[in-house]
Amino acid sequence: MFRIAKHLMKRGNSDAVDVSETNGVRALHLGSPTIQSAMRIRDPNALELTYTRGMMCFLLFNQHIKDVLAIGLGGGSLAKYMHAYCPEVIGTVVEINPNIIQVARNQFFVPENDARLQVIEGDGLQYLADHAKGADVLLIDAFDSNGIPPDFCSQDFFDLCARSLKNAGIFAINLWGSDRNFDIYLQRIEHSFQQKVLILRTGRPGNIVVFGFNAVYKHFNIAQLQARAKLLESTHRIEFNQFLKQLMEDNIVQHNQLQFKRDDHDA
Repeated sequence: MFRIAKHLMKRGNSDAVDVSETNGVRALHLGSPTIQSAMRIRDPNALELTYTRGMMCFLLFNQHIKDVLAIGLGGGSLAKYMHAYCPEVIGTVVEINPNIIQVARNQFFVPENDARLQVIEGDGLQYLADHAKGADVLLIDAFDSNGIPPDFCSQDFFDLCARSLKNAGIFAINLWGSDRNFDIYLQRIEHSFQQKVLILRTGRPGNIVVFGFNAVYKHFNIAQLQARAKLLESTHRIEFNQFLKQLMEDNIVQHNQLQFKRDDHDA
């Protein structure tokens, strides 16, 4: 895969939107050989990359999700999956690069806009500022050739994300565990969401999904999460039980409850 992607990058355009293909998997690259999105051609609605399946774990925590907002389209994996397998969800994706939208539709089979999916060309930051308390779930997966754009990892940004969610809203962001600034980003997310944060490692030392929860959430009963995971696995092609075990390993478990990190004044 690296060899194919490197060949595609010979144009020298750091803003290039490139597509490579190997072993039946099509991949999206944004100005570097790094795979930003992947799709198995014979199964285009499946979530090929583990971290994308991990991000869908928001379904474990809230059974009444309707409005899902995503900033950044990439190959549209999450948007396609929810459109195909979550009929109750209305998805909105904001993508600033029209070339990505074109490639996602032409090469990754992202469906045209309809009543349940809207792909909007626009500035995600501005959209968040204009739509306070508008989403049940906010998904952030915004990488470019240099990693996470600076505007998408500041304290102001995470504060904006928290304000964009409804009272029972859930925030999920894909981060690199090997990023030297990971702890800084995590602390900022904890500040924005008042320490109500869970992490989910989906590869070592690779992608880590960080979930932030609004104040209405206190903790999660393990038995209820296990029952929910079992139910979800009957209708989804996602290993929810395995992810739940990883959540229990990565976070605090006490008295059969999955708990958030507590700061000093909550002790």
